[in-house]
Amino acid sequence: MSVGVRVGSIVSEVGAPDFFNSFFSTIKGLLEPAGAGTRFPLISVAFYSGRILADQVADATVELKKIQEELAGFPPSSVIWDDDDRSQKPPWGDNISPDITSMANYFVTSTGRDLLNLLFEMFDYAKKKKLDVTIE
Repeated sequence: MSVGVRVGSIVSEVGAPDFFNSFFSTIKGLLEPAGAGTRFPLISVAFYSGRILADQVADATVELKKIQEELAGFPPSSVIWDDDDRSQKPPWGDNISPDITSMANYFVTSTGRDLLNLLFEMFDYAKKKKLDVTIE
């Protein structure tokens, strides 16, 4: 089973649910020490729950940009696979590509795309078309 991001009739594959959960866990664990949604409510709460409404997409894009900037300051070893169980590790362990230089480019979809870049593209399309962004 794979998770995707939908905008209108376009669905972009992200990958396994555990992988996508790790993306959110890393944001919450590294960037929101006071709790999920305290700094990035649209990404950590609304999007994680499954939907960003069309009128929230522009603000969600601003949050995503800030997340990208801040994740760039963390090495790949900072990944949090599961915020609820910090003992969990990615199935590939520390065996990652040398092209991955920070948490900002750590997350690569099952189709080989940088997850943050994919999200920026989907959010941009949603903003232009005035559509919701959903996880499915």
